[in-house]
Amino acid sequence: MTEIKLYNTKTRKKELFAPIDADNVRMYVCGPTVYDRAHLGNARPVVVFDVLYRLLRHVYGPEHVTYVRNFTDVDDKINARAAETGRDIGEITEETIAWFLEDMGALGALEPDEMPRATRYIAQMVTIIADLIARGHAYEAEGHVLFAVESYGQYGALSGRSVDDMIAGARVEVAPYKRNPMDFVLWKPSTGDQPGWESPWGYGRPGWHIECSAMSHELLGGSFDIHGGGNDLMFPHHENEIAQSKCAGHDFANVWMHNEMLQVEGKKMSKSLGNFFTVRDLLDQGVPGEVIRMSFLLSHYRDPMDFGVERRHEARKVVIEFAKALGQGGGQTLQDLSRAKPFEEVVTALADDLDTYAAIEAVRKRLKQFPKVPAEQEPFLSRLYASQTLLGFNLKESKTAIDAARHKDEATNVVSHALLDQQESAVREELSNLAACIDRARENKDYKTADRLKKALSEAGAEVSNSPRGTKITRLPDFDPAKLESLK
Repeated sequence: MTEIKLYNTKTRKKELFAPIDADNVRMYVCGPTVYDRAHLGNARPVVVFDVLYRLLRHVYGPEHVTYVRNFTDVDDKINARAAETGRDIGEITEETIAWFLEDMGALGALEPDEMPRATRYIAQMVTIIADLIARGHAYEAEGHVLFAVESYGQYGALSGRSVDDMIAGARVEVAPYKRNPMDFVLWKPSTGDQPGWESPWGYGRPGWHIECSAMSHELLGGSFDIHGGGNDLMFPHHENEIAQSKCAGHDFANVWMHNEMLQVEGKKMSKSLGNFFTVRDLLDQGVPGEVIRMSFLLSHYRDPMDFGVERRHEARKVVIEFAKALGQGGGQTLQDLSRAKPFEEVVTALADDLDTYAAIEAVRKRLKQFPKVPAEQEPFLSRLYASQTLLGFNLKESKTAIDAARHKDEATNVVSHALLDQQESAVREELSNLAACIDRARENKDYKTADRLKKALSEAGAEVSNSPRGTKITRLPDFDPAKLESLK
């Protein structure tokens, strides 16, 4: 079995991953607070832990891995959005969850096995809070229940900070009912216009941190293998999760993993700087989901990454390489392509603390080794396809792969109608006509017309090249046929 090594934030070193139960590998990742569209920073941990999920499924078997990612659907930000818009809280959260799943799906992320919503686990939160009070780790004050940080001697071990340092460097809520400024809220009172539930401490709602302890315990048990999220969650969220879970008698997570933050053109993403993007902004601007995903994976998850123009250009180039390679066997081979065993060096790279850059480079190296013997081509492409999908790229039905396959068939005089539907046939006919127009213009030495057509195709997201058989047009990931309307 493949050995996986992961960097454990808790121990600050790379360790051999040894699941508690190899037949029941369990991972929990903190999900979004659902009041608005997911931005790029929200998307990075989704992509990172999606790759880890795929690797775990490959090594241990899909039926032996459980991945939980929550939705925070009770939060003051949601309340504020409801008050601002006059909309119902449930309507906002349902809409936002649908947006999130759609946008993350566009990035190639698999949906986790469980996607719990905090509001459906209030009873479990109340049980843990009551237990913490009984054990002397929490106290009630003015309708609030607070965790007593000083009652847990290991507080700060994950982030490596002392309590004094955390007080100095953190924004802590100053409240007269707190025994210690670092004590955090487990339960707080709700007014009539705020969401709330009955509890032993009155009508109220949970604090943020308690939800993940309750949901992970309910769905994964008192101890599980991996807990992940962005490193902005290390303190206070994850530190508080550990404290309350440990003090409630749960072993909690063995391995803690955190991805680094994201920048845009060397600066922190910020609305005030005009470099703030939601995933939907980029998709609507024509940036393909696979290019966004590749942009993330070209950096190691523990390194900062810059989602600038240069990175997007590099990512687009690699996605095109991946897609073109799948079409090397022609249309029928592409259509019949099924996943086989990924190349070992790709799995090895990912098993080394999710070294996605090394894994991508291993795939790119394999692209140059396409076998000349026909009988070896389909098995090779199947392994290539499996290697790409392990990274989360399913480019079999991409226009770039389809066009590469068509060019292969044309070069070998193979007549293939594979992968054609009515819409695809119409687009292909239009592109064939444009290629013929370019060829005629060149024959007539009308280079001005040929260049105009080539420029229009390039701006529409197509690659135009010459071959002994005439002009070849290959649609790239961001191809937009609407941009060719002016040529009709």
